[in-house]
Amino acid sequence: MRTTLDLDDELLAEAKALAARERLSLTRLIEQGLALRLRWAAGAPAPAPRPGLPIYAGRGGLSAAVADPGRNTALLDAADGLPPP
Repeated sequence: MRTTLDLDDELLAEAKALAARERLSLTRLIEQGLALRLRWAAGAPAPAPRPGLPIYAGRGGLSAAVADPGRNTALLDAADGLPPP
């Protein structure tokens, strides 16, 4: 269904930027926000936010025990603690 909304310019700009970052259409973003607000008004708990993925900030790389990182068997052997061939 089509409708016309009169939105604050700054709010619309923020919504467009968020929609672009999340690769959603502006319509879909507004639908999601409206659905959340209606659930909240009805007393339903809001869905929990998704947990972020952990990011490893250490140094290093592959173990020296991995003879050929292009071969799956070399990676599996290193994971099992077997010496390189």
